[in-house]
Order: sequence, then C-alpha cells, then structure tokens
Amino acid sequence: MNNRTTKKNIFRCRNLVTAAIIIAIGLFSMPENIVNGQASAVKEKSDSDSKDKDFSVKNVNSIIVDNDNVKWFCSDTGIVSFDGENWKLYNKIKNLPNQDLKGLTYVVNPDGSELWIASTSGAAVARLPIDDRTEAVIFNSENTPILSKAVVSIAAGNNSIRWIGTDKGISALSNDKWLTPSYDLYYPEMMFEEYPITSMATNLRGDSLYVGTVGVGIIRVYRDDVDGISGASNFAQWGPIILPSDNIRSIFIAPDGTEWFGTDEGIAKHTGNNTLDNWTVYTTDDGLVDNFVQAISGDTKGNIWFGTKAGISVFNGSSWITYTKDNGLVSNNILSIAFDKDGTVWIGTDKGITCYENEKFINY
Repeated sequence: MNNRTTKKNIFRCRNLVTAAIIIAIGLFSMPENIVNGQASAVKEKSDSDSKDKDFSVKNVNSIIVDNDNVKWFCSDTGIVSFDGENWKLYNKIKNLPNQDLKGLTYVVNPDGSELWIASTSGAAVARLPIDDRTEAVIFNSENTPILSKAVVSIAAGNNSIRWIGTDKGISALSNDKWLTPSYDLYYPEMMFEEYPITSMATNLRGDSLYVGTVGVGIIRVYRDDVDGISGASNFAQWGPIILPSDNIRSIFIAPDGTEWFGTDEGIAKHTGNNTLDNWTVYTTDDGLVDNFVQAISGDTKGNIWFGTKAGISVFNGSSWITYTKDNGLVSNNILSIAFDKDGTVWIGTDKGITCYENEKFINY
C-alpha cells in the first residue's frame, strides 16, 4: 500500500473544476477460502457446473439484484434475469430497449419496485415483476426535461431521486418532479460532450451524486433544495487530491461511506471528513492484478472486489488475492460485479456470466 502523489485531480479545461468528497472506512476480512492472502484450490468444474440457457449473452456491463434475489443482467443481447432456476430474456416488452444498453438500476418506491435501463433511446423504466403484459415507459429529451436521449448511466440511493446521466449533462427526477439543474457555471454541456460520463454512484442517502468522466476526473452534483440540483461549487482545483488518473472507469461507495474510484491507471480510495486528506492509491505494485479497473463492489465481510481487464482482485484492507481464467473465470475482461442476498458473487464479462459460489466458479 502506498499513498504516493501520482497525478493530481485538477480540472484544467476552460476554467472548470473537478470535485470529490469524503467518508470513513473499516478493516475487512477475506473470503473464507482465502488464508493469509493466498487462495485455496478452486475445484475443478464439471458439466453440471453450467446451467444452460436457450440464448447467449456477452458484454454484460451491469448487474443488479432485486429484493426477491432475482439477478438482472444488462448485455448486448438485452435485459436478462435469473431467479436461481430459470433464465429469461426480455426482448418483447413494449418500449423496453434491447440494443445499445448502457446499464441497469433498481429503485424501490413506496408503491413498488422499478427497473431502470440506460440506453441510447432514453431512460426506460418498468415496474417489477415484469411479464408479457408489462409496458415500459421511456423518458428522453422529446418528452421530458432530460438533456439528451443518449442516456449513459442511471443511479439511485436510499431516497426518491433517480439521477440520469447523458452525453450532455445530468438530470434528476424526484418522485414525479424533474429537478431544475443549476450547475452550468461549473459543468457546462460542452464538458460532458468532450469528457463523457463513464460511471455514477450516489452517497448512501442518494442526495449527492459522484460522476466519473474520461479526462476530468470526478465531479459531484447534489440536491440543493426541494426543486433543484447544483454543482459542487466549493470544490475548486483540489491540488492535494490524489488520483492515479483523471480517466474514471468505476465508482463504488461502501456501506461505511468509503469512496473507491477505479481508473485506467489504478484505484483511489478516500476516507474521512476532509476532502483534501486521506487519499490512497493502489496499483499493480501493491497487488492489483491490472490497473484498468472497470468494476468495483463489496461483500458483506467488507472485502472490496475489483474487476479489471486482466481478472478480479479482492482486497481486505491489508492483503490481496486474484482470480483469473486459470481459476475458472469465463474471461479475464471483467465488466461488472454484484452480490446477491446469499453472498454469491455474480460477474459480468465480455464473454458471458460467471458466478462464484461455494468456492468455485460456475459459467453461464
């Protein structure tokens, strides 16, 4: 572990600014099959380790788990679900996009649960459970105040706000009311066109949004009153903030509030209540399998799982373990990671879906 000054996250494009904030972290314990930072032998797979589908999926860029422990996958084939027994492809639901999908978000409202899908045709929402009679609703710039129909990411926290990131900026919907953005002074439309959004995550309450970009690091927007959202105007030119790169590929806010940012040159971790302090960088020099970090998630024991272009690394706060194709992964190019309510790890790759259960990998 080191806390070296590699690259400072200073946004220098046309006097705009980058932002980040803070929270706290605890120590972790590794998965049960990891002892003293070493992996136990992964069991050989048999034919029974794979459960067949009547369709194939690749490029699984997003995974979410709903309150019924149903797994939902966003892939180049479309939206796919798995309830533990049955796989289902949702390619005939009215208004539900099945091409150019960018990601999934699960939202729990007082009147029911919803699945939100980011796509090039807008933000689609379908009430769960989805059946043949379900009709999705599409929100885009033609029928709402959303800044563009090209939706690249959707995020939601523990409140009623749905944050919608587009190629022209960020919109927010609270219950049935669109909040008025007032962050143009700090984050104008041209910024998002020139430095695209790659990932988004909210704080635990859901009223602040962290936005990863290609080229300008992390920006933050937040609900500033009942009707509006603003940029982080007080966070200007954070020279002391340490990021290995301003190209952010993934964001994860842990339950203890620790912020993890995956980049194309390693990981940045931030803790505490001071934005300028407590930044740590991790790279392959520290134990990470690869510096291009495309997915981050955490298990119930506090271990942080990092999906890279060369496999998965798991970090317990002091030691690392790595999983690759040699251990049973269907591909080393990891695009998404999620945990279900039983603690099973679900992994999206460019060649399909893998789960890690009972100390072995199962490929679908």
